[in-house]
Amino acid sequence: MRVTNAVARKARHNKLFKLAKGFKWGRKNVYRLALNAVTKSGQNSYRDRRRKKRTFRQLWIIRITAALRAQGKRYSEFMNKMTTNQIIVNRKMLAELAANQPEAFNAIVEKAYA
Repeated sequence: MRVTNAVARKARHNKLFKLAKGFKWGRKNVYRLALNAVTKSGQNSYRDRRRKKRTFRQLWIIRITAALRAQGKRYSEFMNKMTTNQIIVNRKMLAELAANQPEAFNAIVEKAYA
């Protein structure tokens, strides 16, 4: 009698197809294509978890810069003044204040330039 590994193979394939759920065309139900797709998606996820941090920091800096430009000030000067005056507010909170509470942001700017 011939012995196969059908049960284990089916389980292994199903585990992979579960990871490939939502993919288009053969990438969701053809094992060889799904294996490549899941591997590549894992690489992209790993890379982009690190890239996300850079992207958000860039976004915050852009928002702070826009709010400062309206007052005729430069971002680099502002951050230097924040450091020298020992005002510790991170970029995420500064961007949030600049967008939603401009009067609070303006108070921080005046304190930094005082």
